[in-house]
Amino acid sequence: MDAGKRTINDIFNGNRILEIPFFQRSYVWGEDQWERLLEDMESVSISAKPYFLGSLILKQQATSAGHDVGDIRTIIDGQQRLTTLNIFFKVLCLKNDQINVFDRIFKLMNGNLALLHNHNDITSFNKVLSLGELIELYDTDNIVKAYAYFREKIDPQKLNISNILAKILFVGIDLDVNEDEQQIFDTINSLGVRLTTAELLKNYFFKRDELSSYNEFWKNVFEKDDETKNYWDREITTGRLKRTFIDLYFYSYLQIKIQDRNLKVKTEDKIEYSKVETLFESYKNLIKTYNLNKRELLAEIKEYALIFKNNFDYDIIDRELPAEFGIERINAIIFGLETTTLIPYILFILKNVPDLIKHNELFEFIESYLMRRMIAHANTKNYNQLFTDRLISNLILTRDQLVEYLTLRSDKVNYIPANLDIKNGFDNAILINKQAAGIIYLLESKIRNRKLQATQLLGINKYSLEHLMPKKWENNWNQLTTIEEINLRNRKLLTLGNLAIITQSLNASIRDSNWPIKKHGRANKDGLIHYSAGLETLAPYLNIEIWNESEITNRAEFLYEKSLEIWKLN
Repeated sequence: MDAGKRTINDIFNGNRILEIPFFQRSYVWGEDQWERLLEDMESVSISAKPYFLGSLILKQQATSAGHDVGDIRTIIDGQQRLTTLNIFFKVLCLKNDQINVFDRIFKLMNGNLALLHNHNDITSFNKVLSLGELIELYDTDNIVKAYAYFREKIDPQKLNISNILAKILFVGIDLDVNEDEQQIFDTINSLGVRLTTAELLKNYFFKRDELSSYNEFWKNVFEKDDETKNYWDREITTGRLKRTFIDLYFYSYLQIKIQDRNLKVKTEDKIEYSKVETLFESYKNLIKTYNLNKRELLAEIKEYALIFKNNFDYDIIDRELPAEFGIERINAIIFGLETTTLIPYILFILKNVPDLIKHNELFEFIESYLMRRMIAHANTKNYNQLFTDRLISNLILTRDQLVEYLTLRSDKVNYIPANLDIKNGFDNAILINKQAAGIIYLLESKIRNRKLQATQLLGINKYSLEHLMPKKWENNWNQLTTIEEINLRNRKLLTLGNLAIITQSLNASIRDSNWPIKKHGRANKDGLIHYSAGLETLAPYLNIEIWNESEITNRAEFLYEKSLEIWKLN
């Protein structure tokens, strides 16, 4: 076994075949991963600093003496990254009119592709990599989707091929023919307890002879008892990563700290300090570069950590959500709708706005702002900059300041959607399931009359999203005669007027049935009526005899009007 750093040129050297096992799983990366890779490539192009893209495990294969290529290696780990790199470079080189660069790197001396794909993806992969110009492809697999994404998103002016080839690095492990690749793979990915950023920071902050400081600033805050340790050790998914609460806290605190005007942190340093994957190094660099007093820093870390623990509650997703605007509803948005980018700004408010009424005024507008944007299907890409940088650095600590800041911004990226945008969203927007369910749930939590309802509102995590008119309507719903009618129905049934939350997913035989059966169920399979008790966003509509495009529009109008009452602009 040989392990070490590998550049792209080390991996694709012109005389090596890299072979994905033929029956390996399909290429599964999607837009989140493509976006991250493109951002990484742009960052490396500008900074020219080394950037590790992940691990790569290759296993040597035996070759016969007469084989054209003497070096054949099976990819044990790294299929997704290497596939994406090939597609990324193909598009970039076509855009740059530098296809010779692509051929030099990713093809063999005999002109064949260096990466041999699996049976699921080989046709699409070879089609993309054999293109002589950028054209539109119509296949729907992920290989072609990746090609289409990079074809649309790559800006050659932001990318420097030389820097990418020199600075993108892998942790490479090369196995001999007789080595057990499964054992190596399992050892790397499964054994041992990964050191968290918090563990690294703890050992950095405290020396062996600093026991009293450790007890005061760390143990009593993060390790006081089992309940405390369990809170900070909770692991949740945030975007593309799984992170513990304690690491999430240290990231959030750092984003607040670097906006401190007294520190005068340089813009380029702020960019580096905002990277999750280098959080420990960021703390060390910040302390050293800006000459921070560790004891003062630890005291502030303690203060913010206690506020964090007293307010950020993941378990809200399993409990009834109150109707009153406040931190509990913000927690439901953060953890139920996976918008953890909010946390630094919310923590900043909690620390710097002592008045609970002022808190809740801010939280009411933040909820209204976020839900309006979600309904309008507004881009969320800039949220990280907004909630971890702009609002904190500009000391936005009142509702009026926040409204004014968002209203007067010239870039309009973070615009506040008007009522017309909301109307269009309810009528036309096609949202991901989690967003659609979240919008309906948060509406439900505000409009239900809790005094008259015998059934309790469950936590946001306890509901399933259901299409009232099913996607597979052709067999059991009224037939349509024109392509225009069919297209309208297929689009309308994906919009919010046709979506509902219920307490349990319907059985497949009920889900796609006609409207009467879908409502009432049959045999021992329950329908919508059984699973919608007390839900005011749905129950009244189950009295309707025929569910069609017109009723979808009517329900969308009802939801729209309720949203205007709840998520106000003034």
